[in-house]
Amino acid sequence: MKLTKLSQSWDLENIFAGGSDSEELKAYMKSIEEDLETVKDRVQNCNPESHQQLTVAVEEISQLSAKLHETGAFVGCLVAQDVKDKDALALRAKIEQISAKYQSVWTRFEEKLAQVTDNDWKTLLQHDGLYPYSFVLNERRTNAVEKLSYDQESLINDLAVDGYHAWSNLYDLVVGKMSIPFEEDGEVKELSVGQLDNKLSSIDHEVRHKAFESYQKAWEEQEDFCAEALNHLAGFRLNTYEHRDWSSVLKEPLSINRMSQETLDTMWNVIVQHKKTFVKYLERKADMLGLEKLGWTDVEAPVGNTDTKLSYDEAANFIIDQFKQFNPKMSEFSKMAFEKSWIEAEDRSGKRPGGFCTSFPNSKETRIFMTYSGSPSNVSTLAHELGHAYHQHVMDELPYLNQNYAMNVAETASTYAEMLVSDAAVENASSEEERVVLLEDKIQRSIAFFMNIHARFLFETRFYEERKKGQVSVLRLKELMEDAQKEAHCDALGEYHPYFWSSKLHFYITDVPFYNFPYTFGYLFSAGIYAKAKEQGTAFEEKYIALLKDTGSMSVEELAEKHLGEDLTKPHFWKQAIQLSVQDVEEFLSITK
Repeated sequence: MKLTKLSQSWDLENIFAGGSDSEELKAYMKSIEEDLETVKDRVQNCNPESHQQLTVAVEEISQLSAKLHETGAFVGCLVAQDVKDKDALALRAKIEQISAKYQSVWTRFEEKLAQVTDNDWKTLLQHDGLYPYSFVLNERRTNAVEKLSYDQESLINDLAVDGYHAWSNLYDLVVGKMSIPFEEDGEVKELSVGQLDNKLSSIDHEVRHKAFESYQKAWEEQEDFCAEALNHLAGFRLNTYEHRDWSSVLKEPLSINRMSQETLDTMWNVIVQHKKTFVKYLERKADMLGLEKLGWTDVEAPVGNTDTKLSYDEAANFIIDQFKQFNPKMSEFSKMAFEKSWIEAEDRSGKRPGGFCTSFPNSKETRIFMTYSGSPSNVSTLAHELGHAYHQHVMDELPYLNQNYAMNVAETASTYAEMLVSDAAVENASSEEERVVLLEDKIQRSIAFFMNIHARFLFETRFYEERKKGQVSVLRLKELMEDAQKEAHCDALGEYHPYFWSSKLHFYITDVPFYNFPYTFGYLFSAGIYAKAKEQGTAFEEKYIALLKDTGSMSVEELAEKHLGEDLTKPHFWKQAIQLSVQDVEEFLSITK
């Protein structure tokens, strides 16, 4: 039975009724503060050599963490749906203050864990109450050894609220309020950043060009503020790393993503070795668009005259049908998410740009945020976020501390879901022309992960090295950005985006540093998984679910070894994974001769 008349606005009422005025939310937050004091005392007085006391402390920390996540996710949704909601912004500030105190409790607990000798620690972890948390507790114990003292780390957490995180929040506020004039059909409209961003992939070259000019001008007007914010965010991190005696800026992001430098280097090396194929695609696309070289906005522009659009209801039914081919359970879950209005997709001003999926661990629900306008890219984004939501869904019954999977494997589930839908769209094309359009849209994502995100990685790595020597000017930021884009795209473009460093939200996120390479990892890792799913069909579903469930309690190398029988530090897996993208390009080149 097809879904019809779906709401494009999410329902948050069953989480906390009343939005930013919710009395239920305020009472919940008050209970968190009370619980925090209880847990703080529990940890302070905990004897780390007693498995009974450790078990109680872990359980209470887990429960507190889940409650804090629940409120943070809810308020994050409120701010995203209306960036001018001042009450929601105030609530977010309050949650950040509570979170800083919570992080200090973890720091104290980690310090306690580090006091236990290695032999006693191994014995402790054999007890039933602690064994399920072995991976997470070992990880936390290692953190204690590599970080500063409790007092120093607590001070960093406290100062971060009005320093580090405040710059990120201010960036969100400024960008959310940006209103950019854009002339369309003889009428000048005031568009949000997200709305104008959708124009950058218009089928009409003139619309793209005009939109990009307006986009660049808008970010130029904000360049001084953005440079200040980016410099101070990086400065805070670098000062923290220096005090911890961490020499590499990648130490923290690699640790957070539970992967090794060797794996990261191998992945990028394999991608670089295959870039010639993707340059051929860029050159062919330029020919098809009548251009000598593609400009920045041309890379994501559709080809051909087929301006494929799907209504929201059509997109929902298409996604559900395609998921069913490989993962019936994911299909049923997605149907439920649409029916219960877990998705905010309405195309309106006042929303923050971008898309995300957030989870509510105690409610055992998720919510998806995006701006839907009907393009193939929007359909892919919707499938992508549903993949995130399903990943969380299969982990709902695990202990909460074992649900905290890293960003790189989070992007695996989402990208896998996206691949299912993109492949199906190509296979179900109603004409050769539409097939070219949809295949090209699919290849665009390979370009994004192998070139655009590589440029972000190169830029951010080099920016941090220069930031160690002092403030980096607007002019230098633009140079670093454009140089990175040229290198990552093998100088195949005729126009670049020197203000990308200011317009990309990911550079200003404080929860996860280096919010770039995990996307590429997830894309290629999911490609390897997708290849196995194509071989085995629905028989692979339970294996896939088992892999997802382990993402919160293994390193990526352990995960690949256990569930795929692969060594991620060696090129073999990555070369196999990238072949799916190479085959797409070869098919595109063949049918567009």
